[in-house]
Amino acid sequence: MSNGAAHPRDVLFADGELAPQIPVCDHYCGVEERMVKSLQLQAELGPVFDITFDCEDGAPVGAEQQHVRMATDLLLSSENRFGRVGARVHPIDHPKFADDVEVLVSRAGKRLPYLMVPKPRDLADAKRAISAIDAAAKRHRQAQGPAVHFLIETHGALRDVFAIAALPRVQSLSFGLMDFVSAHQGAVPATAMSAQGQFEHPLIRRAKLEISAACHAAAKVPSHSVVTEFKHAKAIQTAAARAAHEFGFTRMWSIHPSQVQPIVETFAPTVAELDEAIEIINAGIAAQWAPIRHRELLHDRASYRYYWQVIERARRTGQPLPAEAEQAWFGIEAA
Repeated sequence: MSNGAAHPRDVLFADGELAPQIPVCDHYCGVEERMVKSLQLQAELGPVFDITFDCEDGAPVGAEQQHVRMATDLLLSSENRFGRVGARVHPIDHPKFADDVEVLVSRAGKRLPYLMVPKPRDLADAKRAISAIDAAAKRHRQAQGPAVHFLIETHGALRDVFAIAALPRVQSLSFGLMDFVSAHQGAVPATAMSAQGQFEHPLIRRAKLEISAACHAAAKVPSHSVVTEFKHAKAIQTAAARAAHEFGFTRMWSIHPSQVQPIVETFAPTVAELDEAIEIINAGIAAQWAPIRHRELLHDRASYRYYWQVIERARRTGQPLPAEAEQAWFGIEAA
């Protein structure tokens, strides 16, 4: 299939052009029992979603250090099979931020794929948080700290979102819907926090579009906000579809185990989309990446890049590829 030629990633994308290939769902949990259940669900479904242990809102007041240590113990346990468990720390201006970072970075080390930092007020806050995380990694003789994710939920962070997304240590930006609505001091109605209303209010739409555009401009991952109606499968499916297809988000938060599978399935390409992508990439390889005609449509490197990312997304969502494609492009022998 590849005939010993360069890998499609190397041909189609320059360094830094391809966004990090991380799971399409980020599942949040802040209570020990739910953390354990989330690890069990991940073991069952595979690494098609990340788990973020919430050491901010999930931590009882006065017992923050015990909470972050408990979360780190679980992160280091054998239950964490895939190494895709991150953590949300307190905001940079919170007195527990430094303690959270120290415990997680010093104890988890390379087992910690990312830290989520909430509520940066602006670019300066984002830079301070990254510096603190990297300083902790250096103190503990780590080559580099975990990837950094930021939760954009303040007016200042939204104003600076393109600059924040462009920071080299940033991997993903998430939209903090609830706090962003609250920051408007009642000027944005509560309906803008609902599964449907968050896609209709102009200020919320604008925030989502700015975050998504900033991430794509910097080859980072835009992560969509929560849907609180967790008992309504249709609501999460509809929201995930709009987030992906209308607003360009490539990742989405889950706050209940029942939301994980609908999000993953909605962000996954269909069988027909995947089949077409494989056909077009194979035809591009056969033509040595020159333009081709496929089903009476012209394709060149611009569309090759699109279809390669369909294939990458299929793998991130657990969609099976033909054995030959797995072996040629990802080095995996069929069972």
